[in-house]
Amino acid sequence: MSAPFPPIDEVLPQTGPMRLLEAVVAHDPKCTRCRVEPGRSELFRDATGRIPSWVGIEYMAQCIAAHGGLLARARGEAPRPGLFVGSRRLVFRRDAFEPGRVLEVSARHVAGHSEILSFECSVLDPDEEAPLLEGRLNVLLPRDLAALGGGAR
Repeated sequence: MSAPFPPIDEVLPQTGPMRLLEAVVAHDPKCTRCRVEPGRSELFRDATGRIPSWVGIEYMAQCIAAHGGLLARARGEAPRPGLFVGSRRLVFRRDAFEPGRVLEVSARHVAGHSEILSFECSVLDPDEEAPLLEGRLNVLLPRDLAALGGGAR
């Protein structure tokens, strides 16, 4: 898991201020780890610069998207958009992420091989023993995203 990785904007579909992750730091076919600096984004900050810990769910979802983007890139394909559909057993150990911290987000594929996939995810602070946030996220990776809209009749 020590190869150089493409810039995050090449594997993550989020753009502009909604791209919250900074970089991929590790990747293999089952797991991806990314770096995030919560205080760098102006989105979601409170008056003290803290980011509510529920934003960590988006960090984890974006890490899953980066994982899918890296796998697609290895196959010579463009990344496919996915949809967050739910979570299980989320454990929040902090109310907020402090500014000035660099965190690591991990997403490990644990189930699914078609359109519904499950990942065990966590948000880690290297100075803490337990994850700040952890749980399982479920995503939908449709073959045709436009078909989900149903179209007008």
